[in-house]
Amino acid sequence: MLKRYGIRRWLLTLTAASGLLLTACGAGDTGSNSTSDGKGSGAATGFPAPAQPEGGQGTDDQNGTDESREFAPSPDYLSTFALDVDTASYGYARRTLAEGRLPDPSTVRPEEFVNSFRQDYDRPDGNGFSVTVDGARTTMEDWSLVRVGLATRGSDRTGERPPAALTFVLDISGSMSEPGRLDLAQESLHVMTDRLRDDDSVALVTFSDEAETVLPMTRLGENRSDVHDAISSMEPTYSTNLGAGVETGYATAVEGLREGATNRVVLVSDALANTGETDADSILERSSGARREHGITLFGVGVGSEYGDALMERLADKGDGHTVYVSGSEDAEKVFCEQLPQNIDLTARDAKAQVAFDPETVAEHRLVGYDNRQVADEDFRDDRVDGGEVGPGHTVTALYAVRTKPGAEGHLATASVRWLDPDNRAPHEESGQLETGSFQDSLGEAAPGLQIAATAAYFADALDGDDSLPGAPTLAGLADYADELAGKTESEDVRRLADAIDRASNLTGQD
Repeated sequence: MLKRYGIRRWLLTLTAASGLLLTACGAGDTGSNSTSDGKGSGAATGFPAPAQPEGGQGTDDQNGTDESREFAPSPDYLSTFALDVDTASYGYARRTLAEGRLPDPSTVRPEEFVNSFRQDYDRPDGNGFSVTVDGARTTMEDWSLVRVGLATRGSDRTGERPPAALTFVLDISGSMSEPGRLDLAQESLHVMTDRLRDDDSVALVTFSDEAETVLPMTRLGENRSDVHDAISSMEPTYSTNLGAGVETGYATAVEGLREGATNRVVLVSDALANTGETDADSILERSSGARREHGITLFGVGVGSEYGDALMERLADKGDGHTVYVSGSEDAEKVFCEQLPQNIDLTARDAKAQVAFDPETVAEHRLVGYDNRQVADEDFRDDRVDGGEVGPGHTVTALYAVRTKPGAEGHLATASVRWLDPDNRAPHEESGQLETGSFQDSLGEAAPGLQIAATAAYFADALDGDDSLPGAPTLAGLADYADELAGKTESEDVRRLADAIDRASNLTGQD
C-alpha cells in the first residue's frame, strides 16, 4: 500500500531555468492541451519562484532531507489507488472563495482540484483506457514531476448509449430555501428533462423530515409535462433526513428498474443531515442490495454555501459513484445538461491504478491526494475489491513528485490500470511506461496539461495547509503564473482557476 512518509514539509526548489512554453488551446477546450509527445509550444513566461522558508533564506539541503523529515524504513515502490473522477472539492473551494472565505482545509482534496481540468490524452480505439505517462525534471537536482493520465473513449453520438433510468433524490429541507439551492436544482432539472431522450426514464423522490416518491419511474416520450409538473411542485420545508431520502431513492430505483438501461440515483443536496441516520456507511447499508445486485450507482450533486462535503463524498465513494459541486447556473448547465446526459453510460467498473516505480532509478515518490482512495498493493488484481466507476469521455490524472537516484538512467515507472467490463465484469488491463530519458528538461518545457495539473495541485496544497509539495510558490506568485497560463491556453477553466488563486492570495495576505 502507498505509504505517506509523514512529510511535514519538503524544502525543495522547483524554479524553472527556462521560460514556460505554452500551446494555445481552442476556446472550447475544458482545461489544457497537452500533446502526445509531451511538448508544449508558444510564448515563454516564467514559472513562479518557490516560497522561501521563514526568514527568507533558502535551504542547502539539495536532496530534500532534513531533520523534520520522517521516512519509512523500507521504501515502498508501489502506489495503488481506486480511480476517482470527483470534482466537488474544487467547486466548493471556488464557491467559498467567491464569498470571501477560505475553505475549511478538511474539504480540500488535491486530486479533485487536479481532475477538474480535462486533459487531451490520446483516447483508446475501443472500450477501456489509454495510459499516458510523462514528466519533467526540475532545477533541483534529482527531483521530477510525473503525470499519469488515464482516458476513456468518448461517445460520439448520444444515440449510441443505452437508455437511462434516473432517480433524482432532491433535498427540500428548510436549508434548501437559500437562493442557489433548490431553485437552481429545479431550473437545471427542467432544462435536462427537455434534453433527455424519449426512451429515457425519470423518477423523483423528495425528502425533508420524511421521504416521498413524488414521481415513479416515468418514460419521457409524451410524459415530459408530468415530469415538469413534479419538478415545479417542490417547495422547501422542515429538517434534513438524508438517510430516508437515499433509502427511498434506491427503493424507487429498484421498483422502476429497467433491464438494459443505465440505472442511477442522483442525489441533490447540501448534505447537512440533521435528522435520522447521518452516517454514510449506515445510510447506504440499507440500500446495499440495490447497489450490489442491480449495479445502481450514486451520483452526488452538492449545493449551498454551507455544504456537508465529508458526508456527500463518503456517500458517493460507498455508492460506487462520484460527486460534483454546483455553485451557480453555469455549473448547473454543465452538470445536468451536458455531463449527466452525455455520460450516463459506464465504461468501467471497479477501476484501479497501480504505478510501479523502479527501485534502481527511484529513491522516493509521493502521490498527490487520493488519500481516501488508497488500495492495498496486493488487491490491485483482486476484482472483489472495490474500485472506481468511470464513464465515457472521462480523464483521470495522478500527479507524483519523484526523487530519482543520482545519475539514474533508464526505466523509471510502469503505470497500469485494471477495470471490469460494466456488462459482463470481465477484467482488463492496460499499461504505460516511463523512461528517465523521456523527461522534459524542466517544468517550463512540459506539456501545458502538466503545467495546469501542477498549478492546481500547488493551489490545493496551499489551501489545505499541508505544505508537502516540492517548490510551492507563494499564492501571489502562483496567481500571476496561472493568469499567464490562462492567457496562453485561452481556457475559461484556467481563467477561473487563476481568479480563485488570486482571491485566496488576497484573503491570506500573501504578496
